[in-house]
Amino acid sequence: MSALDIKNMVCSGMKEVFSTMLTMELMDAEAPGADLEKRRTRVVGSVSFAGKAMGCVNVHVPSGFAREIAAGMLGMDLQEIEGEDEVCDVIGEIGNMIGGYLKSRFCDSGLPCELSIPSVTIGTDFRLDATNWDIHESFSFRNSANSVMAEVFLKSINYK
Repeated sequence: MSALDIKNMVCSGMKEVFSTMLTMELMDAEAPGADLEKRRTRVVGSVSFAGKAMGCVNVHVPSGFAREIAAGMLGMDLQEIEGEDEVCDVIGEIGNMIGGYLKSRFCDSGLPCELSIPSVTIGTDFRLDATNWDIHESFSFRNSANSVMAEVFLKSINYK
């Protein structure tokens, strides 16, 4: 697992999904912006892997930007997004697409796996902590004034 270029896989997947599905360009960022700080409302889409590749990917988006993403993906005006349902569906699907991108790369590398259904968490003061993982990587991106972060947790397994 450590021989895989996780950074390139995640960064390429995030940029491809945002470009293809949302016509949004993501740029690499040094660290998450203030809009992803603990006390601000954010939406997180999560998907887990199970098989020879084991782990999860979490995509963190500030709530205001999550609404923009939902409107863009659903072909709606921002004002038409009335509740959290559309936002949760879209951010869950973004997590699923990133997970699918990674799953494909893992399978191509001889690490077949399956994906869980996506889950979504919304709130202001929470941590998604995964324990007992060998690899934990975080990658930050920006789209104009908005931050996005992807976290990957993986288990290194010795295969015979």
